[in-house]
Amino acid sequence: MANPIQFINQTRAEIDKITWPTRREVLLTTVMVFIMAALTAVFFALVDLLIRTGLQGVLSLFG
Repeated sequence: MANPIQFINQTRAEIDKITWPTRREVLLTTVMVFIMAALTAVFFALVDLLIRTGLQGVLSLFG
């Protein structure tokens, strides 16, 4: 086990290697996440509607 001061120095050295995203990159990826979430919600709503309509059609034939 390394001593605490050596550990802190190594941790700081590793933190210095991090490249943080720019404000523009964060904004673009956030917008893309919201767009993909909306598209996914629409897709699953349409699939749900299709399955529900199909099931109601099948059940109306037998009931």
